Amino acid sequence: MTEWLVRRFVKDYQDANNVQVRTRYGQFAGVVGIICNMLLCLGKGAIGLVAGSVSIIADAVNNLSDAASNIISLLGFKLASKPADPEHPYGHGRYEYLSGLAVAILIVFIGIELLKSSYDKIVNPSPTEFNAAVVCVLVLSILVKLWMMVFNRSIGQRIDSTTLEATAVDSRNDVISTGVVLACAVVSYLTGVDLDGWVGLAVGAFIVWSGIQLVRETVDPLLGRVPDPELVQHIHDKIMSYPGVLGTHDLMVHDYGPGRQFASAHVEMPVEADPMESHDLIDNIEQDFKNDDGLIVTLHYDPIVTDDPEVNDMRNWIDAQVKGIDARMSIHDLRTVPGPTHVNVLFDCVKPADSPLSDEDLRDRISELVVARYPKAICKITIDQSYVSSQQ
Repeated sequence: MTEWLVRRFVKDYQDANNVQVRTRYGQFAGVVGIICNMLLCLGKGAIGLVAGSVSIIADAVNNLSDAASNIISLLGFKLASKPADPEHPYGHGRYEYLSGLAVAILIVFIGIELLKSSYDKIVNPSPTEFNAAVVCVLVLSILVKLWMMVFNRSIGQRIDSTTLEATAVDSRNDVISTGVVLACAVVSYLTGVDLDGWVGLAVGAFIVWSGIQLVRETVDPLLGRVPDPELVQHIHDKIMSYPGVLGTHDLMVHDYGPGRQFASAHVEMPVEADPMESHDLIDNIEQDFKNDDGLIVTLHYDPIVTDDPEVNDMRNWIDAQVKGIDARMSIHDLRTVPGPTHVNVLFDCVKPADSPLSDEDLRDRISELVVARYPKAICKITIDQSYVSSQQ
């Protein structure tokens, strides 16, 4: 059914990597969510009021908050699709993250209100009516939410949207909470023990907990989280696939919203090669990333001496020693400046953010290892911060 709806209502649905098509997917998913959640809210709200069930009303309010979330997401996709302007040269893609954060905060507040109403029902209990209409509405709600979970997950994966994938998780949570409400109604009817207020309390707590988890997930990209390891590996492997490239390092990826990522890296190439040819190759790599991946990449050319066996041996040996300290570390841009009494050895060392060693301690340890093997060496070490999950 999802595929049929997509083909009917999403123009150019095959081109999901296109920003405009991606926006259409997001807006379509938002409209579907609003319609489904409003129908569920009205149905459960009416039944909950007639039956006097706070847990069913709580579930209806949860659907109302979901509809509000869909509206905010719809607005987020719309604002995120705005093109770049002089004040926002990287576009407006982070509006999608901001809308996700607003949804998460709304869910938390709704959950808190449900906790209050459920507590009142526990303190001041009132009889809850159970009938076939209650069962039918709750079962129908579970089936609709199961479909919405599959629908949002499918669309979210298709356009790589964390917002829609979070919506799919929220739909799954609704299936669980509605199932608990239904079980409570059945148990109360069979045993005569009124669990309505307690189940409403549990549903409210579950909604608050889900909202807090969503807040954490939506805050991460706004703060600047570590890039996807698969993307890091793809960038590394693609750069290294070009003839003449010796290595790459200092990769940074900046996320300005889904489909709006920028990257920069250093590329090592033989100093003996024609610099014009090396520069032309780097231009080609940058253009290939833009054409093939929709990724704006800026590459810096690092010339490397390759015809000096002693320097090559030193570079490989020091890199191995550094990896012995921490396998995630590496060195780059090593060069030597020989003098009459000593040899200056200059290079950069990449250190992961969670390394227990301070920059000064790391310099001292590496220098001791180098001087032990090369007594005339004086190390000039620059410590770089790794901005990816695993340094290549």
